[in-house]
Amino acid sequence: MSGQRAFRVVEVTESVAGAACGRLFAALGHDVLLCEPPTGTPLRTREFTFAALGADKRSAILRPEQLAADETSPLGTADVLITDFTPAAAAAEGLDFDRLRQHFPHLVTVSLTAFGLTGEYSESTGDSLLAEAYGGLATMIGEPNRRPLSLGGEQSAHAAAFVGLYGAMLALRNRDRTGRGDLVEVALSDVAAYMDWKSDVLHDLGGRVPKRAGSSQGGWRVVRAKDGWVGVIFSAHQWPAVVELFGDPRLSAPGLDDAEQRARRSQEWWAVIAEAAASREAVELYTEAQRLGLPFGHAADAERLMADEQLRTRGFVLPPGSRRRDAPVVGLPWTVPGATSSTVSAPRLGENGGSPATGPRPAAVRTPRASAVGQHKDAAPLDGLVALDFGTITAGAATSRLLADYGATVIKIESQGRPDPFRAWVMPGSAETAAGAQAPASPMFASNNAGKRQLSLDLKTEHGRAIAHRLIRRADVLVENFRVGVTARMGIDYATAHRLNPDLVYLSLSSQGVFGPEALYGSFGSTLDLLSGLAAVTGYPGERPMWSGGDVNYPDQVVSFVGAALVADAVTTGRRGIHLDVSQRETVAWTLADQFGEYVWTGRMPVSDGNRRPGATPHDTYPAREPDSWLAIACTSAGHRRALAEVISALPGHEPDDWWLRHQDTVDAAISEWTARRPRDRAVAQLRRAGVPAAPVNTAADRARDPRYRERRAALSVPEWLKGFPMILHGHTPPDPSPAPALGENAEHLDDDALDELLGGVLRMPSPR
Repeated sequence: MSGQRAFRVVEVTESVAGAACGRLFAALGHDVLLCEPPTGTPLRTREFTFAALGADKRSAILRPEQLAADETSPLGTADVLITDFTPAAAAAEGLDFDRLRQHFPHLVTVSLTAFGLTGEYSESTGDSLLAEAYGGLATMIGEPNRRPLSLGGEQSAHAAAFVGLYGAMLALRNRDRTGRGDLVEVALSDVAAYMDWKSDVLHDLGGRVPKRAGSSQGGWRVVRAKDGWVGVIFSAHQWPAVVELFGDPRLSAPGLDDAEQRARRSQEWWAVIAEAAASREAVELYTEAQRLGLPFGHAADAERLMADEQLRTRGFVLPPGSRRRDAPVVGLPWTVPGATSSTVSAPRLGENGGSPATGPRPAAVRTPRASAVGQHKDAAPLDGLVALDFGTITAGAATSRLLADYGATVIKIESQGRPDPFRAWVMPGSAETAAGAQAPASPMFASNNAGKRQLSLDLKTEHGRAIAHRLIRRADVLVENFRVGVTARMGIDYATAHRLNPDLVYLSLSSQGVFGPEALYGSFGSTLDLLSGLAAVTGYPGERPMWSGGDVNYPDQVVSFVGAALVADAVTTGRRGIHLDVSQRETVAWTLADQFGEYVWTGRMPVSDGNRRPGATPHDTYPAREPDSWLAIACTSAGHRRALAEVISALPGHEPDDWWLRHQDTVDAAISEWTARRPRDRAVAQLRRAGVPAAPVNTAADRARDPRYRERRAALSVPEWLKGFPMILHGHTPPDPSPAPALGENAEHLDDDALDELLGGVLRMPSPR
């Protein structure tokens, strides 16, 4: 589209988080220059990771001190700098924020580190395992009373990359008003804690410390099929469909149609389901379950995903004829109908570093000087933006909460007959409601809907649709995560909305995208853990796939970052009038792109290997002296291993790296013996003093005691515990959000003036363009 802006981005990173953030900018059409030392970024030693995350970038051999030298460096014309330096490392290279602000006042700097730029861990390096441990997410992944797990791949790194993109676009939008750049501080551990917000709410309500639920027990389970694994996922009212699916008369035994009896007799009927599932093929069982309306999922591995018809139809899995070993084998987790994806390769060292990247790119637009825009200094980044929120539960509602947090006017639209189901979510510890009184909204609803306005509309009526259409004409953004086909029946589908408002940014967050042979299938977050391939690479070695579980629902959490980032990119760059079709399944699968590439080009199948990762050893969680208390260690260099051997005398101090790889079980046993005799926090402190990358595996109770999370506002207490903010914008501090809105009476009876008054003048306000 003509008139769109493209930004110039300089990337100086060594981590997956930094590379993934740069890749996202490049995928959206921005010019990304990767600055590397003469030996190249360390990620080049991980061939398929670099192929996946280096795609569509330029490369220049430039040391950090050359970047900071003067305004003739690439930073002089750059809009964004992506870096993963700790504070001391940044200062040593001349890239600390104070220096950057002095020499490049227009520059937006995105900092992606494991633990942030302040606090006792700020100089510590770390990866997704340490971030998920310190943030508390690892406490929720794995089987009860067994070691906590990091999610497969580098999930916190990729989630933080999406947050970094969102923060950068907010800062660039604010720069248009102020003429000043900003620092966007993203800590992977904060992002991990933010995604585990349900645990905070549960702990705040009743003092219970949520822990791992696993995938081998509970109300939903992963069971073995004839040729793989299937997630048996259903709601209580769907029991008859479960009985029909498995067809075993023992499931129709007297009393099993009662939910309470089923709970008491779970061992009996789960044994029947396991026996029945073992004789069925995984994909066939999944397909038949979906036909019956059951949100089952099969545990897709790399082989199945690369042959999956849904993913091929949508262009996510790229055709074999277009693949290159130095390029991703999968596309992007979003589509814009009418646009086509192309296969792009990662750059050779120093390739095209002195000239703009090839391909059609709009020229970057320079930001106005501060004197021209100073009157808007104090505005929130999204101030003046109007977003209509048709989202429910988490994916859509959490996306629009992120928009509201940074200044957008968000109108949550529900109806009395069909409110957001999260309003009625039953929570242990919730206050009882007096007879005849309206039940208060669930605390789960509050975290995803704070800071919004509410409007009740019955979109089955002509008048309700007319009001919705009037809102669409005045809005900038519409967010929805309905099942495919629902918006058309409501009269708010993209075709209708675009006809009413050609500039509207329309965001669809669906299970598998708005088209394709499985677009109509239903899902929960656990379904998508399985279908995306994440569950197949998460778990204990040789055991069943592991999902993030209903208490986390990782796909729902990460897709909200994607949705908010894509909206912010669209409104900042002028990419108006588009339909952003985001697939939750593809979003999670995209984070495993390097593993798919390795499978395609080498035939090696990615599998779950606990917490072990290529290029790192030891790399796991270990028991501490307190019951069910754990700590994480992630050694990625010979220096880390020597430091570890100085602390734990049972380990050798000078063995080569391949010795540590060959003897991982022996090493882990020696570490476990040492850690199990010591209190968790004391063991972590001793390891860290010696230079060993280590962190406690925190819980929601730890987060509640640690002022860090309130100081950094990853969680809020206003006064109830509430999901906070996933990053720090140093130039803008969002206020605590207003309480989530109550469900109002249907507004069909209101005239235009009354409706305007109810919405605070939004309908009369000129929409920013």
